Amino acid sequence: MADFRYTTVSLENKTVRGIISDKSLKNAKRIIDGICRRNNLRLLKIEKKVTYLYSVQKRNEKPSKGEQKAYSKDEITSALQKMGFRVLKVQKKLFDFRFPPPSKDIVMFIRITADLLKEKLSYNEILTLLLSDMENKTLKETIREINQDLKDGKEGREVFGKQQGVLGKFPSYMLGVASTSGDMATIYESTAKFLERNEEFKKNLRQALVMPVVILFFLFLAIMFYVAYIFPKTAEMFLKFNIPLPPLTSATLGLSEFLKNNIIWILLGVGVIIWFVIKFVKSQKGRLLIDKSMHKIPVVGPLMHKTSIEIFSRVFYALYSGSGENITVLKIAAEACRNTYMEKRIKEIAIPMMIKEGKGLVESLEKTGVFTKNALSRFRSGAESGTLKIAAYQLSNYYEKETTYKLKNIIDLINISISMFIMVVMILLTLISSETALIKPESPLSR
Repeated sequence: MADFRYTTVSLENKTVRGIISDKSLKNAKRIIDGICRRNNLRLLKIEKKVTYLYSVQKRNEKPSKGEQKAYSKDEITSALQKMGFRVLKVQKKLFDFRFPPPSKDIVMFIRITADLLKEKLSYNEILTLLLSDMENKTLKETIREINQDLKDGKEGREVFGKQQGVLGKFPSYMLGVASTSGDMATIYESTAKFLERNEEFKKNLRQALVMPVVILFFLFLAIMFYVAYIFPKTAEMFLKFNIPLPPLTSATLGLSEFLKNNIIWILLGVGVIIWFVIKFVKSQKGRLLIDKSMHKIPVVGPLMHKTSIEIFSRVFYALYSGSGENITVLKIAAEACRNTYMEKRIKEIAIPMMIKEGKGLVESLEKTGVFTKNALSRFRSGAESGTLKIAAYQLSNYYEKETTYKLKNIIDLINISISMFIMVVMILLTLISSETALIKPESPLSR
């Protein structure tokens, strides 16, 4: 989100300035126009905070270059002159692209902050340390903006809320909550743990599902190339001499002819199927159906379901206070759990039951039908003993250990299965290739 500064004049001819953050100038102008109408102000100008490149020199030292965000060129020039520099050049940066930093850098930023908060360092000191060592340019600029906004007295949720494009929606919300809470270290720790688990889960999922699919896809292409191009070159030689072909050779040659004659229709059909699958998966209805049926997928499904419950429990633990903020906590935890069906059931069943019917938390969660018996048992035990926050933490740790261990076993099993499949395919190709060596042409005398 960008910062926009507006300058207005009141009825008493006094200059009034303000700053708002928004994604576009169009939205910012609409908000500013509303402010002007409500307060009888006349809008003079709107300035966007952009990046300027500058070149300065101090006394007879070598000129140095740098960049700084500001609302105007004059602001940069004035600030540098006050610092004792002779300004050589200031110009707006033409291409000011901010590419999102790698997720591992965001995880590192939050993890280091959490660890240093435990060491009782002040938040300002932590940001200053990170600024000097951060290598990613976008993240470094983001930390600088956060530090400056907090120094300017801005509210934490506003400061981190405008950094959603860099940090992500959920981390930005959690860090905004942490800035106004009495226990920043705990929330930063929970957020770091959530992001670490998220990255670990994605990595394991790639190993368990994505990489095997890629391997099988290229194996399929290699087989098709062999069957459609390489093998016929050998087999067709025997057909020229009217030599009878063995069963495997004859069947493979028939398949090769079919592929060559219908390759366009086959590719078109596969492309259409892939397009429909991608479109369905990206649609809201498709996403809901997939997430609803997730736990029914053999082997991997139950682990992904438990991982969603683990994330829900971890976020719930980080935000739960035992007061009337439970509804907001449930919404945030549901949005973070990475399962749209689970999120929908919590928002449409559990929360309305608690608000309209006055039902308890555990009873409402049970009605959603998306939590395991073990999870509901832990929540119920915590609610009855007054240790619901601790119960959520224990449940998240339990499911973390269980899913991590089982997923590693599944990855090993899938790797072994792929190796066995490749071995079978290679044996089959070897049999087909070697069968041609058994072909015996009829001798001229036998004719």
